[in-house]
Amino acid sequence: TTSRRLADRKVEKFEKNIKKRGAVPETATKKGNSYPVGPIVLGFFIFVVIGSSLFQIIRTATSGGMA
Repeated sequence: TTSRRLADRKVEKFEKNIKKRGAVPETATKKGNSYPVGPIVLGFFIFVVIGSSLFQIIRTATSGGMA
């Protein structure tokens, strides 16, 4: 029947994939060296965090530590 042939085709395709396990080409794997964000976005984030902390320290120092 049609469903039996379809099932046999799926099993055969699955078996081919099992035999190829571990033989993945080097280009198909992800490289671990790339960052999830770009260097410009990372630099901007660091600038905002450090800048806001410096601004908070200066504001606290000028108000005498009461703010």
